[in-house]
Amino acid sequence: MADAALEALRELIRGAAAARTPVEIRGGGTKAFYGGAVEGATLSTTSFAGIVDYSPTELVVTARAGTPLAELEAALRAERQMLAFEPPHFAAGATLGGAVATGLAGPRRPYCGAVRDFVLGVDVIDGTGTSLSFGGRVMKNVAGFDVARLMTGALGTLGLITSVSLKCLPLPKAEATLVFACDAVEAIQRVNGWSGRPLPLSGTCHHDGRLWVRLSGAEPAVAAAMRTIGGEAVPTGAEPWRALRDHAHPFFTDAARRGLAVWRLSVRSTAPSRVFAGAQLIEWGGALRWVVAEGGADARAEAAALRDWAAANGGHATRFRAGSAGSDAAVPAFAPLDKTLLALHQRLKGVFDPQGILNRGRLSPAF
Repeated sequence: MADAALEALRELIRGAAAARTPVEIRGGGTKAFYGGAVEGATLSTTSFAGIVDYSPTELVVTARAGTPLAELEAALRAERQMLAFEPPHFAAGATLGGAVATGLAGPRRPYCGAVRDFVLGVDVIDGTGTSLSFGGRVMKNVAGFDVARLMTGALGTLGLITSVSLKCLPLPKAEATLVFACDAVEAIQRVNGWSGRPLPLSGTCHHDGRLWVRLSGAEPAVAAAMRTIGGEAVPTGAEPWRALRDHAHPFFTDAARRGLAVWRLSVRSTAPSRVFAGAQLIEWGGALRWVVAEGGADARAEAAALRDWAAANGGHATRFRAGSAGSDAAVPAFAPLDKTLLALHQRLKGVFDPQGILNRGRLSPAF
């Protein structure tokens, strides 16, 4: 059955390439809002699902792209293991392929690594309908392009991911969450100071005058860290981390209710606090700033101001979710690439997708 489903995907792409007809690659559809508008008929990976191989003693799992994240994580939890980058589940039906294609990670990311750091190998179907395999099931040095990681975050523009091999990590023996009352300036100072010390940090979040800190690791290490940094212990079940991961936190749900756009600013962790017109939430030890755009007549000027500030602080700004009013529809989701990077992206696109049919417009209006 799996072979038949794989061949069906290949045939669909071959036909689209022959007709030069664009296709939209989609898993569970939970991240379809992310990126630019995509042309073409939907090609779903949900029929190509299932865990192919799992070796708990080797900390490696291989699964097909359409495998629901909930199913994969349940199998790992049964062996007291996890996907350390905490892939978000924005809605029911989130898939492994979507998690890798978007490259999005949760609160643990700055302390354990990004999605690409755990990708050992991928199988993909390129824009000609040809199956390709990159990487493997072990960590090793790679000469030239590390294509397995190149596919991570490419948003399906270079190929349809069909299966992925990932490194897993053991679940922490102990976890605790602490909360502090402080403003954004103090929060950034505190978390950057703690990050330079041997503390088992695994998540930070500042919002609405409160700083939340998660500690994960061996029980003695967590207990010692709690004594060191102080704060108020949060009862089990009241932690915000799952809500943050899945954007079910009030910061995100309120923006959605009001129909406002949400921006994602990736900057230096030491970037100074800035008061934006809209609400702000700070994660990743200060390196990730979520900002709600209040909208208005000039969405372009608002986007330019956010992108200029992010660039001045060592990073970039992405319009993560568009507002329902549509005033920001003309604003590209991702910052425009300079000529050198644009040429590189176009060359890669030409190699993997010669007819330009895969997720056209998702990553850039240029391809």
